[in-house]
Amino acid sequence: MAITDRTTASPKAPIAPERKTALVAGAIYLLTFISIPTLALYTPVHDPDYVLGPGPDTPVLIGVALETIVALACIGTAVVLHPVLKRVNEAASLGFIAARTLEAATIFASVACLLTVVSLRQAGVGADALVSAQALMTLRDWMFLTGQGFLPAVNAVLLGSLLYRARLVPRLLPMMGLIGAPLLVASAIATVFNLWGQVSALAGLAALPIALWEFSLGIWLVVKGFKPSPFTAGPATAVTPTPHHNGRK
Repeated sequence: MAITDRTTASPKAPIAPERKTALVAGAIYLLTFISIPTLALYTPVHDPDYVLGPGPDTPVLIGVALETIVALACIGTAVVLHPVLKRVNEAASLGFIAARTLEAATIFASVACLLTVVSLRQAGVGADALVSAQALMTLRDWMFLTGQGFLPAVNAVLLGSLLYRARLVPRLLPMMGLIGAPLLVASAIATVFNLWGQVSALAGLAALPIALWEFSLGIWLVVKGFKPSPFTAGPATAVTPTPHHNGRK
């Protein structure tokens, strides 16, 4: 009788839950950078006479869509990381979720302002709505300043301190966030006191360390994941001893 050997493919090793968490969190962090084109897309709507002029509203609507994605991604990064971060400090992890949610709320509020201005223009309200549209854009700019000038610094301090303490990533990464946080706050304060513009070279330089921190963190989490740490080890599996029976079965 011929004997045939069956070769069975070995199953792939399952991905550890912490690796999945790092991969998803890193991807969402990188997703937050899709809003960069809004600096150019929102140029027309900043014209004081925008509601009076002709032209398409498509660039503004595209920017609104991008910012909506970013707002949801802000919440997603904190929620996805919470199962790991709470092992380090649950209160700080919950604070990070709250800060990211508040940041998302400011983005949604600024988006609502933009959509209202677009609606006024499409309705053809004319010069009667000029002051209202300018007030909405001013409100949008202040929302952007608080949401993107102060809150990312709070996020950097909360998340950076957790990652630095737990050594979940190379300490250089959270150090960039911890150094960049006071620079970003100082730039926002300078903008409030009209020392420089909200969109200026100095403001961009002050925001650069935070941007590098978040982008580098996203890349690291996608490519490398968390470093080995007691905080990434799942709860110990209880081993139930096998009972020994004396005598006959």
